Amino acid sequence: MMVSVETYLRRGRRSLQRLLLDPRAGGLVRGAACWGGGFVLSAASLLGAPQPLAMGLICAARGTQALLMTLGAVMGYPFFWSQAGAQGIVWSAVGCVLAWMLGGREEGRPLMIPALAALLTAVTGLTFQVFLRVRDPVELFALRLVLAGLSAALFAQAYACRDAVTDWLIGAVGVLALAQVAPVSWLSLGYVAGGLMAVAGAFPEAALAGLALDLSGITGIPMTAALCLAWMARMIPFLKTWQRCAAPAGACLLVMAVCGHRDTAPLAGLVLGGSLGALIPPRREAARRRGETGLAQVRLELGAQMLSSVQQLLLEREPVPIDREALLDKVRQRACAGCSARSACRQREALGPQLLEQPLDADCRKAGRLIPELRRAQERLRDLQVQRAKLEEYRRALIQQYQFLGEYLRGLSDRLARRGEAGPAEFRVEVSARSRGRERANGDRCLAFPGPDLRYYVLLCDGMGTGLGAAQDGQTGAELLRKMLAAGFPAEHALRSLNSFLTLGGEAGAVTADLAELRLDTGLAAVYKWGAAPSYVLTRSGAEKIGTASPPPGISVSETRETVQKLSLRRGEVLILLSDGVDGEDVQRLSDLTPDAPPGELAAKILEFGRGRTEDDATAAVIRLRPAGLEPS
Repeated sequence: MMVSVETYLRRGRRSLQRLLLDPRAGGLVRGAACWGGGFVLSAASLLGAPQPLAMGLICAARGTQALLMTLGAVMGYPFFWSQAGAQGIVWSAVGCVLAWMLGGREEGRPLMIPALAALLTAVTGLTFQVFLRVRDPVELFALRLVLAGLSAALFAQAYACRDAVTDWLIGAVGVLALAQVAPVSWLSLGYVAGGLMAVAGAFPEAALAGLALDLSGITGIPMTAALCLAWMARMIPFLKTWQRCAAPAGACLLVMAVCGHRDTAPLAGLVLGGSLGALIPPRREAARRRGETGLAQVRLELGAQMLSSVQQLLLEREPVPIDREALLDKVRQRACAGCSARSACRQREALGPQLLEQPLDADCRKAGRLIPELRRAQERLRDLQVQRAKLEEYRRALIQQYQFLGEYLRGLSDRLARRGEAGPAEFRVEVSARSRGRERANGDRCLAFPGPDLRYYVLLCDGMGTGLGAAQDGQTGAELLRKMLAAGFPAEHALRSLNSFLTLGGEAGAVTADLAELRLDTGLAAVYKWGAAPSYVLTRSGAEKIGTASPPPGISVSETRETVQKLSLRRGEVLILLSDGVDGEDVQRLSDLTPDAPPGELAAKILEFGRGRTEDDATAAVIRLRPAGLEPS
């Protein structure tokens, strides 16, 4: 049960990572997270008063992130504290100004940010006391100064370098803030976070979460002792899953009985947090796996994370713009260098970048010299734009391959954990292909081969045209896909890698791909097409067309993609893959085709009657699944 839950959570995390790597969706998610961080931290309370923890987060951030955090905090302080949150609004505003002033300056940030945050907090407190007659106790004033500096230092450290201690402290700060967030009167999110950390976190994490709940003052129960006891309950070897979920609430009841203070408010949140934490395998245990399999999994995961980091860096790096002003400077030098009127010419500096985009009509005394130079500059600009577009295609292809390799390594890690768990195949494959070439060298290439995890692939690659060149293109594309699929690459990743290969080689439309992925454990199939002819599913009631015509691979790395059609072959249906040389409409009109006939006989009959374009190579592949217990007919 827990293995399946762990796999499900890992897949969810990877889906979120892929979402974050999408520039638009990732920007929205990160923006919402920044706003939510400022909003939640504005709720933090010590001594019954708001604290500048949100200001520390804002000071450590940069640019747009700091602005979004400020907006969240400015909305959060009046929401949680009403008029008492006025200082919080000022803290957030001056923190945002500080973050924008520092910008990308790295020198002195670890020391400068905490000092300035504490200074701004002190100035704000004195201003409110002198001009608005706000009488805060001295101990509260000193506490705010300390918290402003420490929180800024903590979040600056988290931005610079993450480690376990930093994560524990940030978790405690989050619990302190969430303790004041209660969607309903009987449920505080601080208790939920504390229960989750007690069940799924490390011991220091649970202890710091309990300390944060104690400091928030929302209950008189010693929550540090309760969460520490809940964490120690995890060491009991015979503890069941529901007992792990109830451990924080049970420890709270025990501490409640010992100290004599009754408060049932924490119980609901602790039970919910414990239930969530029971679904998450503790990272401490996963990091200490022993044996060759565990070590290989850790290394594969680290390699996948490294590839994802490189992909993110490539996504964030903006291409260098074309220096149009340099092109114009060269025009001025060549056209005006020998001009006798250059010293008094007012048109020289009027040569703007717009002349590189519009028809040539320059107001110049010696246009006969200027116009040819501008024409050469325009041609050079077009060459540079074409070159930049090609480099952008290379960059997109590289980003795509980093993504595919990262997900491939994660898939290998998952398969190592599930090694030996795969059951026997429920179906076996019957496949037969017939081909007719216009020339001796046939451009159609059909391959059938097994893949990992009870998958079976039938691949039909059609090299465009006829003759030796088409045969070489079909052979190259088919072998490239076969190697990637047999190694465990997902079908869509393998097809997009072929598309990148053709795009970067300038071979758009050189080959089409028609791929059937069969699951021998479920009898389900997926038909992937990229520029290939429609396929057909043959049942006792006739032939049904699946798939539509689409542009071939090799046109663009990102603007085109494969199509996929899901179907079932569990009840004896027959899947027919055709190349362009076979007329599928003729096949659909054949009345004597039956799915019970042998695949080789069906393929020969389809090839005979579906002549199509006689000048092109023709191939028909027939695929059928049979229950594994039945003998071949």
